Amino acid sequence: MNKEEMEHPVQNGSTFTKGLVIGALLGAAAALLYAPKPGRELRSDLSEKLSAATDKSKEVASVVSDKATDLAKNVTEKTTDLAKTVGASAGNIFNSVKEASADVAEDVKRTSEEVVNETKQQN
Repeated sequence: MNKEEMEHPVQNGSTFTKGLVIGALLGAAAALLYAPKPGRELRSDLSEKLSAATDKSKEVASVVSDKATDLAKNVTEKTTDLAKTVGASAGNIFNSVKEASADVAEDVKRTSEEVVNETKQQN
């Protein structure tokens, strides 16, 4: 990261969304407070707006929760698949090494016997 990026880090979407919601609520409250309405009507409007904001927040939280759950399931499935693949690959590699070792051992034994037989014939 360069100096500029270190001094002004990029904010994630969650921070932006929180700022957007807070700004919208403050703007709505300021608009209502400066509107020429009687106190009772103003309180009623504020109550309605607060209720609407609460409902919207609950909707957003529900959607975020659902998406997080889906993401967690997806990650779990992919991790499980990867673990199975790695396990199968490790088993295949082990079997290949075992077979190769047996082949090398057989080759060494055969070559040793040939050398012994050649040595006996030369003497």
